[in-house]
Amino acid sequence: MFQHSTRQSNFAIALGMAEVTYHSIVRSIRKQHNNAFIAIAMNMLQMFVFVLAFYVMFWVLGLRSAQIRGDFLVYIMTGIFIYMTHVKALGAVVGSEGPASAIMKHAPMNTAIAISSAALGALYIQILSMFVILYIYHAAFNPIEIYDPIGCIGMLLLAWFTGVALGLVLLSIKPWFPTFVSIFSQIYQRANMIASGKMFVANTMPGFMLAMFDWNPLFHIIDQSRGFAFKNYFPRYSNWEYPLIVGLVLVVIGMMGEFYTRKQASMSWNARR
Repeated sequence: MFQHSTRQSNFAIALGMAEVTYHSIVRSIRKQHNNAFIAIAMNMLQMFVFVLAFYVMFWVLGLRSAQIRGDFLVYIMTGIFIYMTHVKALGAVVGSEGPASAIMKHAPMNTAIAISSAALGALYIQILSMFVILYIYHAAFNPIEIYDPIGCIGMLLLAWFTGVALGLVLLSIKPWFPTFVSIFSQIYQRANMIASGKMFVANTMPGFMLAMFDWNPLFHIIDQSRGFAFKNYFPRYSNWEYPLIVGLVLVVIGMMGEFYTRKQASMSWNARR
């Protein structure tokens, strides 16, 4: 009642939003474990297990002859890192705080901050885990040579962006169809173990198999990342423009849906979840 309000500049407002976003990122990282270092270490272990499992599988099945000429583990890691970044970003955005969450009662907090902090937190963990694993492999086992590191980072960010975009669409319909969103996100993540094409090289695939994977933006991103990682591989059946266009379309749809859902938000939705 007796409060003195002061007019803030745009810079002060942006600084305040950045501070809230930073604390929200820390909170999203600590969701997995009370100790942030353990949460990051668990993610590193998961990525390491994925890489090791695929290496053993390729070795047992005798598929190493189908690899791109170069470091075989780099070939595996380009697929694993991009796949993990994509699905982790999707899961983080879908699991972010909705408009009916209790934390939204705090004035500086809103759904935009919740979504962006969840997405940035997932990106931070994946990039940190990736660099630590690459450094350990580079220092302890075999020096790594990446033909175009900037291009590889760009493909990683594009995989993160498409994961955030799809997650935003699912988040917007989550209050309306919570069971469908939960089942679909699980199926999508499991299906992309194969549909992402991280076990195949697009240039060596026959036409009928290429048509089975060409619809997937993640397939294009992984194949393009290998073109940037290896000097002697030139992707002919993929491009990075398609995933970017799909991501932008999904972001627009997701933002429209999230805006409508936020206006219809009700605390009674929590009882239906």
